[in-house]
Formats: sequence, C-alpha cells, structure tokens
Amino acid sequence: MKVTLINTSDAGGGAPVACLRLLNALVSQKVDARLLVQHKKTNNDRVEGIAKNFITRLKADINRLYERLPFVLFHEKDKSVRFAFSTANAGTSIKNEPLVADADVLHLHWTNSGFLSITDLKELIDTGKPIIWTLHDMWPFTGGCHYARDCDHFIKQCGNCPFLRDPDENDISHDGWLRKAAMYAGAKNITFVTCSKWLARVAKQSALIKDLRIESIPNPIDINVFSPQDKLSARKKWNIDPAAKIILFGAANINDRRKGITYLVDALTILKNDYPQTEAVEVVIFGKNNHFDVNQLPFRVHELKLINSQQQLAEIYSMADVYITPSLEDNLPNTVMEALACGTPVVAFNTGGIPEMVNHGQNGYLAELMSATDLAKGLHEVLHLANATEMAAKARQKVLENYTNEKVAQQYIEVYQSILSK
Repeated sequence: MKVTLINTSDAGGGAPVACLRLLNALVSQKVDARLLVQHKKTNNDRVEGIAKNFITRLKADINRLYERLPFVLFHEKDKSVRFAFSTANAGTSIKNEPLVADADVLHLHWTNSGFLSITDLKELIDTGKPIIWTLHDMWPFTGGCHYARDCDHFIKQCGNCPFLRDPDENDISHDGWLRKAAMYAGAKNITFVTCSKWLARVAKQSALIKDLRIESIPNPIDINVFSPQDKLSARKKWNIDPAAKIILFGAANINDRRKGITYLVDALTILKNDYPQTEAVEVVIFGKNNHFDVNQLPFRVHELKLINSQQQLAEIYSMADVYITPSLEDNLPNTVMEALACGTPVVAFNTGGIPEMVNHGQNGYLAELMSATDLAKGLHEVLHLANATEMAAKARQKVLENYTNEKVAQQYIEVYQSILSK
C-alpha cells in the first residue's frame, strides 16, 4: 500500500507539523508513505517538494501572491482576516507527479497559500484514486474561511461573508462555495478525517460534505521526544529562575487573532491584581512575534522567539508549571498535546477540540470561553495545586492513552484498508 500525503509545506505551522508527524507515525508502522509539498523545508528523505528550481519556485511565489493579493486589495474586511480566508484560485497541477500517479491512496491535508487551487483539487478527485482528506480547519467545507467564527452560512450555502469588505449574496465566498460544490459533485472516493470530534460535528452540518464519509482521528505525537524533562536542568539551560512559577504561552504566530493573546494580557493582569502569591510568577513566550509588545504583561517575561527544535520545545514545556492557550477557535492544537506529553498541565478556554484533550480538574483547567477572569482563576488554581505531581502524571497519561504514533497510525491504516477493499 503506497500512501502519498499532500500538504503545502513540511514545516512552519500547525498543519505541516501534524502532517509530518503523521508521516513518521505511518512509516514507523511499516506503511510505504511519502509526503508531497510545494516547498520542502526539512531534510526528511520521504518528503518531496515540487518547487525545486528557480522557475518552479518563482511560479509557486506568483501563485501565492495571485491567490493572496486580490483578496487583500479588494475583499478583506480588515487586517485581522488577512490570512483567515483563502480563495484557492491559483495553484499547480500535481496529477502527473510520480508520487501522485504511483499512489494507492492520496491523503490531502492543508493545501492553501497558492499550492493547490480548487481546479487542481478537482483533478485529483477525478483520478478516481481513493482520497483521504484530513481537515486541519473548516476551509474544505466553507466558501473560503478557515474558521467561521459565529457565522453559520456554511450549513446551507455561503454568501454575505462577514470576512469581506462588501458582503452580498453573490460575493467571493458564494463563488467559492459553488466551486467546491462542483468539485464534490458525484465524488464517491473521498473520506474526510477531522483531527477533533468537535470539527467532525461541525463538518457534518455542512451542506457541502455532510453526505460524504467523515471520521475523526487525532494527530499523533512522538512520546519519546515530547516527554517530561528534568525541570531544574531545563531552567538552568534557558536561564530561568528555578524557584519561579512559570506560565508558558506559545504559538507558531502569537499575533494570530485566534490565539487570543489579548485575553492572555487581561488574564495575567487579573492574576497580578486580584490573587495572592504572585511575586514569583514569570512568563515564558515562544513563537513568531511581529508586533506584540511583551511589556504589556504584568510579570517578568522571557521571550524565546520561534523554536524549531522539538527537543528544545520539550525542554521548554517541561520547565513550565502551566501552559496557557487562550485560543478562541482551534481544532486539536499541537501545543496543547505537546505540553500534556511533557507532563505540563494546560489552562485553556472550553472551545473547539481542546476539551477532548484537557480534562477539567484532572490534567488542566477549562475556562469559560472569552472570560479572562476565569482564565486567571484557572492559572491560580493550577500554579498552587497541592496535587501538582498527580496532575502532571495525568497530563502525560492522556497522551499515552490517545495520541501515540502507534495508536493514531493504526486508526489511519484501518481507514486506508477499508477504502481499498471496496
């Protein structure tokens, strides 16, 4: 069985990380799996990029700009939605790529940013090959947005999109919805897999794909890499006070509106002003940061920028007392899984797929959505737990029981086999 995974890249964001981890998990279970990407960024010999020379790289860059610039110039409501909507009107045909032609199963992941247009995706469907499409967000069943926020237009038909400057019934979201409807028309070779049960429930409401097969399988994680490290040694390496209470926050891009950094600021301010025993609290932040001023936070801050090494990430999670994610919309965040795998409790909003990972009061704290006050309460409770060792053990155990390479790969193998046996 030859499986070709397809994703825009193999590094730089949640979907690339999850996709590459799945590739490694499948290979560990003796599956002949490869990953086809637009831009190859890792040295994994099972990954192949299509932008290999000056001409193909230039074409890829042009596609990305052609896909993005018209939206930015003529359609976006404001800068907050700049990367929240993809038209997929530009891309590269990959139907004749050897990894596509030779595959028994095509396994799509996140294909935006000028990699595959809707036309290119339709070509893959028309090959008749079995297609698995892992949904890392809502884009495959909306008119263009990656997360719909409070909008439910995708349930019937997109149009009057709240992300657009001039929404109307026939706007570009409606056009995108119609193009996807045509793409899926008559397709019987697609199985959708959501990383969270929450997203599966949402997908089953969508008029575009509700009649197609939808399964739910989580992302995997390497429990040997992401495992509890010695806290004092890690703190010494990263110049962190061994006696401090460390609150950790991180994201690929901490400025992403969905990641809720404004709620982090508010929650920490409330923690500082309304709760005792905060003298020793310090904050560690990692991730791309273009314009957030860490001086807004009321505690001492250690900013570690973007961390690409998984081993270093494991050290950073391990040296923290609590990991916080004030994300407003999320599928199955890698950062939450990574923190839990390292035995670090998580405080988060009760939203998206996060409640499937965080068991309130056992391995973390689930706060009321958009309540900075409740986030602060959760931080205080976890920081001053009498049973901190027990909560850390339960955090690790959650991952061991649900998200190991073996467990996740086997679930995908069963799906592959079920569609190949038809």
